[in-house]
Amino acid sequence: MRLSEPRIPAIHEDDWNEEQNAALGGQKMRGNVQNIFRTLAHHEKLAKRWLVFGNHILAKSTLLPRDREIAILRAGFLSKSGYEWGQHVVIGKAAGLSDEELEGIKIGDSASCWNESEKLILKAADELHADVFITDDTWMGLEKHYSTQQIMDMVFTCGQYRMLAGALNSFGVQLDDDLVGL
Repeated sequence: MRLSEPRIPAIHEDDWNEEQNAALGGQKMRGNVQNIFRTLAHHEKLAKRWLVFGNHILAKSTLLPRDREIAILRAGFLSKSGYEWGQHVVIGKAAGLSDEELEGIKIGDSASCWNESEKLILKAADELHADVFITDDTWMGLEKHYSTQQIMDMVFTCGQYRMLAGALNSFGVQLDDDLVGL
């Protein structure tokens, strides 16, 4: 975490107004409303619209959950987002990532635990982070393993989580009690 105190304090869901409840009600993970949603309650119109896109990336993407989580975790790690890292370690483990692979995400595509397609996901995430562009070599490699829609979802996944990491880092969203950050 870059900030030990939030710049935008989380609003407990018991204190939400009708519009906040309409936009964010039901956003529970592991039985609790998470700090990301408690913070977004400050801007319920933005939250409502962002959730539509975020839901596509997280639940309706053409990527397999494991591949999606590799992309998300690499984007979160590169963006130094302790909050995203903590949330997606839990989700990534549920998608089948091992502790060794989670450590491998920190290393990148040179870690020995990755197959060819997984190395390409990591490489694409790195290139998007560094240059906001996937090189021809990486693109051609991705095309051997993924459909056009899957590659599009991969690009949007990396972009969504880099953007979200910037928001979470800047707002100072604190880790939920059940999470471990970077």
